[in-house]
Amino acid sequence: MSPPPPDPADPERVLLMGVVNVTPDSFSDGGRYAAAEAAIAHGRRLATEGADIVDVGGEATGPRSTPVDEAEELRRVLPVVEALAGAGLRVSIDTTKAGVAEAALARGATIVNDVSGGLFDPRMREVLAAAPAATYICGHLRGTSIAEVFAREGRDSLTFDDVVLELAARLELLPDAVAGRTWLDPGIGFGKSPQLNV
Repeated sequence: MSPPPPDPADPERVLLMGVVNVTPDSFSDGGRYAAAEAAIAHGRRLATEGADIVDVGGEATGPRSTPVDEAEELRRVLPVVEALAGAGLRVSIDTTKAGVAEAALARGATIVNDVSGGLFDPRMREVLAAAPAATYICGHLRGTSIAEVFAREGRDSLTFDDVVLELAARLELLPDAVAGRTWLDPGIGFGKSPQLNV
């Protein structure tokens, strides 16, 4: 007799996040899901394969990616967020822009995944404070843009007294009500040496 499936409500259960990059320059999938229809189908497939969360992003964050403005990012992600949330999936919006987070939350996303930890857009804290049911994934990097993060590699970005303590200090920048529903992301790959990434 096989064991029962894991309970999604169990706080000790590891959650799986499936990634949907709605970008033409994604480093991981080469832009295969840049069209909304392809991204929606991919998100649904990830959920059927066991993803607990589907993370939708409209701006690539690799060192050779092209920055996009808020309007373009919204154009890419909102149809995908709305369709996947409407299908009952738990949707995360991967963005550093407060306006994109705000619009995605209004269309059914319940998680904001911000690799900058609020450094790129200070208004992110206001958006999160106004959305008490949203979870915040607070990432870690150094810089005020993706370009700056990778430009600093090899210099001060790779020097840390304690990367975990530095990450935890980000919570002090958040309102108490937001800090209490924040997951910390150590920002693997963002201005870290190979040794710090393991």
